[in-house]
Order: sequence, then C-alpha cells, then structure tokens
Amino acid sequence: MPLRISDLLARPDLALSVAYDVPEPLRARPVDAATVSDLLQPGKWLQGGELLMFVGLLLPMEPAACRAYVQDVADGGAACLALGLGQGLPYQEAPGPLVDAARVAGLPLLTVPDEVPFIAVTKAVFDARAHEQREVLARAFATQRRLTAAAAGDGLRPMLQEWTEATGVGAAVLDPLGRLLAAGGDPGTGTDGAPPDEARDLIERVAARGLRGSAASTVAGRQLEVQPLGARTLRGLLLLTGRPDAAARSVVPGLVSLLSLELERRHLHDEPERRRRSALLSELLAGEGPGAERARDLLASAGLAADRVRGVVVEAPGGPNDGAREAAAQEMAAALALALPGGLVRVAGGTIEAVAGEESGIREVLGRFAPHRPAGIGPATAPESVRVSLRQAAGLLGVSRAAGEPAEARQSETSRLLLDLGDRHTLLGYADSVLGPLDLADNGGELLATLAAWLETGGAWDATSRRLGVHRHTVRNRLDKVMALTGRRLDDADDRFDLWLATRIRRGGTPPAGGAVTDASR
Repeated sequence: MPLRISDLLARPDLALSVAYDVPEPLRARPVDAATVSDLLQPGKWLQGGELLMFVGLLLPMEPAACRAYVQDVADGGAACLALGLGQGLPYQEAPGPLVDAARVAGLPLLTVPDEVPFIAVTKAVFDARAHEQREVLARAFATQRRLTAAAAGDGLRPMLQEWTEATGVGAAVLDPLGRLLAAGGDPGTGTDGAPPDEARDLIERVAARGLRGSAASTVAGRQLEVQPLGARTLRGLLLLTGRPDAAARSVVPGLVSLLSLELERRHLHDEPERRRRSALLSELLAGEGPGAERARDLLASAGLAADRVRGVVVEAPGGPNDGAREAAAQEMAAALALALPGGLVRVAGGTIEAVAGEESGIREVLGRFAPHRPAGIGPATAPESVRVSLRQAAGLLGVSRAAGEPAEARQSETSRLLLDLGDRHTLLGYADSVLGPLDLADNGGELLATLAAWLETGGAWDATSRRLGVHRHTVRNRLDKVMALTGRRLDDADDRFDLWLATRIRRGGTPPAGGAVTDASR
C-alpha cells in the first residue's frame, strides 16, 4: 500500500499536526518523497508527490506572498506542505495568511513540532517507500512463481487463470487474426469469444507491427492493453483488460515470455500434423486426382467440410541461400496452415499452395501472414476439381505482382484487373489474332455469340442452348466449327483460356479515337 498523509499523521513518533481541518480526500494523498527547501519558488524543483518541509525564513507572511508561494508549490505537484515550528525558528504556530492560502489552494498544511527534526520525517517517508517496494517485489515474485508452475501444466488457460486470480486483471490470448485461443477469468470478451469492440483497433495495430511493439488505451474508464506473443515471428496476442498495479505490471514481461514459449511449443508440436495435412494435399493433387467422394473424405479428415473450395498460391519469400529460402517458405506455410481452416498447405518449389473453404477470409489471412507477397486466389470449385482452381491461382501470380495485392479469380474481377493492366490496342490485337478466323467466316457473328455464351455458362450445353434459343446439337456443331477455324480445343485449359480472354477483350469496348474498332458482332 502506498504511504499516505494520513499514515504520517497517525505516527506518534512524528507528532505531526494539521494546520487546518484538512478534508479526508486530501489526507489520502500518497506521499512519494520528502524534501526540504525554503526557496520562495520551489515548484520547478519538484517532481510531484513530495512532502515539502520549510521553516518560512524567507517567506513574507502577507496574504499575496503566501498565495503566490502556495500556488507555486501546488503547481509543482507537491502532496503537502509541512512548516517547522520551535525555539529559534521564525514561527511557533502556523501563521494565518499561510493557513488561509493553503486552505483556498486545497493543499494540506502540516506542522512539525520543535522536538522532531526534519531528517526524522524524511527517514520515515523513505523507510515506508522502501517497505512498499519490498512488498511489491514480494507479490511480483509470488505471482511469477504461480505463473511458472502453471506453465508446467497443459496449455494457455492455466497460466491465464493464475494471472487473473493473482492480479484481478482479465487476460486472453488471441491468434494473429484476433480470434480467441484461451482466456482466464473474465477477459472482457463477448459470449461468442470475440474481443470487445473497443479492443479491435489495438489488436489490428499490434498485429500489423508483428513483434515490434505493444499498444494500450483507456476507453470509458476501462484500460485495454495488447502485447505481441512469439519468439521470432508473431504467434499470437495477449489482451489485458484492467489496470495492473505495480506488482502486476512488473510481471507482465514474464507472462508474455511464458505465453510465447507455450505458443512456440504448440507450433513445434503441430509439425507432424502439418506434414500430414501437406501429404493429404499432395494426394488430392496427385495424378488425375481422386474421385469426388475420396476428395471430400480427404478434406473432411483435415476438418475442411466445405462444399466448395478455393486454391491459393503464394510466391514464397526469398533468402540469401537455398536453406534460408526453404526455412522462410516453411515458416510462412506453417503460419498459413494455422490460420486457414483445415490447414491444407504445402511448399511446392518456389510457391506455397493451399486449399481453403470458399468463405474463409482468405484475403485477410494473406494480408496478415503473407503481406506484400504475390498471391493468386482461384475460383470456388468442387473438392475434386481443386487442381483447376490452383492452376488458375498460380496463373494470377504475375497479375498480383503487377497490382501489388492478391489477385482473385472471381466473377470477372480478375479479368477486369488483367484487362486494365494491358494496353487497349495490344489487347485488341491479341483478341483479333485468336478470333480473326471467325471474323472471316460467313456466320462469324453466330459462332462468336455461341462461343461467348458457352464460356460464360461454364461449358454447360443445355444452358447455352437455352440462352441462344437453339438446339444443343446446333451449339455443338457451331463450337466444332469454332475449333476447326481457330485451331483451338475447348477441352484444353490453355486454349479455352485464350478463347475466354479474347471474348472478354472484345466485350470490353472500343479503343481510343483513331484506333480500329473490333466488335464481336461483326
């Protein structure tokens, strides 16, 4: 407990008295130090919280002078004034102008009797402060021992519970995306385990900086603090809700270290599981790939039960040598495996491949665990067709590299980005080189319209025939003629992409004035 003015007044050996009826809130002020000065303007030499003792040798006991002196002391942050009385000193009792000035300024004024030297008061203050610091240190050691014992147990929760019981401060460990991993007592999270809304900004700020700093704020009287966890890379975040006292504050670094060690232990412990999941992904992508039922079983065994999945490809980080590059790639793959539900991730040469559910916040995960890395996100497909999605994702790495953000193959967003990156005349020239043979055919307009409709419906014959109002056999005949004229095969992924891109370019509009107009209707 801090030393307060009331504690000094209660000590019979000091025999201190109040010069006026000091209210209880003022008597409860903490005293951090004791000093002696008879300067007329001592305020600039104070640091705050002092018991300032003086004898009034130089101070004129006039109302204006006393008010100026007391205000200067109060502005300096002193906890109280103490006037020495006695034989051979200027005053035998507190002068009225000084008492009035102290009462008006709200500064406690004490008197020190003749038989008590100032050094006795100073020694009492510093002895009390030393005792307080020893108590803080003892409580800190006790809390640290409790945390260390809990760290020998299983998981994060025992440590968080010991912390909360010892300090009264709520605590929770979150993953780098702000998702709750464990909590001790009441960390201030919602019923769904989510951190309080007012902590979101702090979490985002700290997570974005990795291990380089913490953040704290007070919202509606509630103190929030976020500390990064991890040894070499960010593994999680510690959220504290409450105001730690001095003892608890000194233990926070120890708590951060123990929680970081536990997260690193978890990371190493999960290595066999990550290898298993990497092998599952390799089986999913091997050869012709498994059938639909086997593909779904493989995903389900990894905890990924989504009906539709996406392929994700990230360009692996570089390094000064092959060993460093491999280590950096494996570290990034491990982080992605932790963040993506199902964790199907593998390192494949210079890229990292992953499979994730259709709705799994992929962009947010990439922004946190693969920032500034070229990345492609394939379209949503059935599990047995995820190789197609991965192939398209790999094809988007160049687009992502040019755009400076992940490129996603979803409902024309990628095509729009790709078309925006290219020169319009060049793109139209490319489209003419692919579709030019159809332009020269007698029924070229029909052939182009049929091709575009078939590509837009994902190669669905019935849907194409309904859209065009013709029989499906007519659709097949027209597309056979398209393949014969262009020399492209619709069952070849590269040829199909070239045809799709060319039709998209044609639909994109005309070039600037002065350029040739190329339209799918001609």
